[in-house]
Amino acid sequence: MSFVTVENLFQSYGRRPIIERVNVTVAEGEFISIVGASGCGKSTFLRLLLAQETPTRGEIRINGAAPAREPGLDRGIVFQRYSVFPHLTVRENILAGESFRRGWGRFWGAERRDALARADETLARIGLDHVADQYPATLSGGMQQRLAIGQALVARPKVLLLDEPFGALDPGTRVQMHDFLTELRTQTQMTVFMVTHDLGEAFKLGDRVLVFDKVRWDPQDPNLHGATITYDFDACTGGIPFQTLKEDIHVYHTA
Repeated sequence: MSFVTVENLFQSYGRRPIIERVNVTVAEGEFISIVGASGCGKSTFLRLLLAQETPTRGEIRINGAAPAREPGLDRGIVFQRYSVFPHLTVRENILAGESFRRGWGRFWGAERRDALARADETLARIGLDHVADQYPATLSGGMQQRLAIGQALVARPKVLLLDEPFGALDPGTRVQMHDFLTELRTQTQMTVFMVTHDLGEAFKLGDRVLVFDKVRWDPQDPNLHGATITYDFDACTGGIPFQTLKEDIHVYHTA
């Protein structure tokens, strides 16, 4: 059953089309990797999923709900650079993530004690309980990104969006983060969309790999057409037959 449904999605900035005719359905709990050349609309698609932008045409529905018009608690996002609060301790950053669900409301008394206990449970899950009282600047890049993911998760979103989350990390730390995210995903069964430029990472982590590219190209005006999903690979079996894709692209060209 489809959990995320994207129907006939277009997005343009002024007269410049970015993506066009994007159609995809995603089951609950699937991990979707998104790859493609720079400028082909991957991050735009992520912003549309977040509801940070409104599409020019088409719609996105999550769990059958009406299309969102602004970011909500059902979607969390983690960027390439560590999106944490530098003036808060590690534990306070996790608390801040939970406070998102109550409009930045503060916790008091017994409620605060319970929230602190939950924060410590989250820190133990993401392996940061030993640095709970430190500030983000004292942490390594991998630890800061763990914190950013933990902060997003405590708001209990239905969909987690990752925009090049490991692009700034060294290779060794990146592999550790792959293992961390795989374990965390098994625990939460969350639906994940991840933009990456690393094909190995895309196939390693994703259940499916979506390739964004332009199937219509005007050499006189390279920006005349937007990108769409040209391939939808099953990361376990290697994808759908190329002939099917070839026929789909032919139909797209002649539509």
